[in-house]
Amino acid sequence: MQTDILGEPYLQRVIELPDDDQGRVVATLVIRRAPEPTRRAVLYLHGFTDYFFQTHLADFFVARGYDFYALDLRKYGRSLLAHQTPNFTRSMDEYFPELDEAARIIREEDGHDTMVVAAHSTGGLISALWAHARAGAGLVDGLLLNSPFFDINAPWIMRRPAVSAVGSLAQRAPYRVIPLKLPGLYGRSLHRDHDGEWDYRIDWKPVSGFPVRVAWLKAIRSGQRRLHAGLGLQVPVFVGCSTASYRQRAWSEQAHETDAVLNVDHIVRWAPALGRNVTVARIEGGKHDLTLSRQPARDRFFTESAHWLSAQLP
Repeated sequence: MQTDILGEPYLQRVIELPDDDQGRVVATLVIRRAPEPTRRAVLYLHGFTDYFFQTHLADFFVARGYDFYALDLRKYGRSLLAHQTPNFTRSMDEYFPELDEAARIIREEDGHDTMVVAAHSTGGLISALWAHARAGAGLVDGLLLNSPFFDINAPWIMRRPAVSAVGSLAQRAPYRVIPLKLPGLYGRSLHRDHDGEWDYRIDWKPVSGFPVRVAWLKAIRSGQRRLHAGLGLQVPVFVGCSTASYRQRAWSEQAHETDAVLNVDHIVRWAPALGRNVTVARIEGGKHDLTLSRQPARDRFFTESAHWLSAQLP
């Protein structure tokens, strides 16, 4: 264990994982303790083209008596090695080993009785599938999902052919880049060097994102289909999203008050597929990452999250 790049009181622990076709693989667990000893913990999982840097999110949880852990998945952020393709995967299940090990550390080594998983975007999809796969193991006590990636933000008539096209190609050329022209409006709304208020490493979180590759898209659609079929989670779930999605191609100030990545109606539509105890909160003025929204939307999200934690995990 060593001091994290965020400095004290953040620590980091490298999790060694089996090699893959590109070589060495690691994940990184970032740790911040609550002021007083606690048996409660939260494990945070980031989205695509992302890593953990949102220290105010950690502030929120430690103030409520949770030890905070954040996992930079393999090939993301702190865990991205020089020889690796950023953010690449062939299956959502590839992330389960680092989630298993993080949960083991939190529960067995650090002695926590309660573990909530808080996750954003692609992390929301991954964590829901992992919670389903580990149902009955007593690992997860609740899911707090921030704009989870439950569907592709495109009309149905475009989503269906896209999946068919990438299926066979993902076997032959998994690393091939899909030629999507991404305007980077969301990244522009976030980073302080552009029109945002946040500072983070753009080599780990580029303004226009990392290239989308065919195997990654196939993995996403496969995971989404599993979720659409129903996961039947027995733990309480909170799903937060904006009230509106960004509909323009060019930049406007609306990018600060809407989800410029996903279709929020898809999130609301598929939330009931998670299980029977699902709370949905629509945050007016919220961005894709609700924790990075402008005020007062940011506070609305944290207020709704606090109410849900108090009600479901008193």
